Amino acid sequence: MNSVPTGPLEREPRPDIDLPLPAGPEQEAALREVLAAAGVELGAYDERIIRWLSGWEWSTVATIASWVQRAGQEQAK
Repeated sequence: MNSVPTGPLEREPRPDIDLPLPAGPEQEAALREVLAAAGVELGAYDERIIRWLSGWEWSTVATIASWVQRAGQEQAK
């Protein structure tokens, strides 16, 4: 699952209208996916914050994941 926005956001990120909003485990997976792709090494506190953050609403999680994803893409250039 990767409905994380890939460009600048002008409105609240939402998955396709036919899809339900991602739940906590899906949000955690999305965060982990973008962090791993950006080469972010995680410590114990990072792991704790990922679990905490994955309980927030999807629009917040997707925005933060989008920032990490875009920053990782910039570094790869």
